[in-house]
Amino acid sequence: MASLNKVLLIGNLTRPPELRYTPSGTAVADLRLAVNRNYTTQGGEKREEATFLTVVVWSKQAESCGEYLDKGSQADDDVPF
Repeated sequence: MASLNKVLLIGNLTRPPELRYTPSGTAVADLRLAVNRNYTTQGGEKREEATFLTVVVWSKQAESCGEYLDKGSQADDDVPF
């Protein structure tokens, strides 16, 4: 039986993508993503908290990120692992 784990991240970039190339010419982009979470405490107080993640993107997707995304851009990543 096949199985699959997936993670879906939706957030905003905290800085422009850092695009670089490996010695063999493969594009790699580092994205710094802020993912916000809204919740209400047991006392009824509304709060928002951000989690900061570094996402590494490879190949053509990395080149697209470097070309089209900038600081503040909303990004989503559907990651199988």
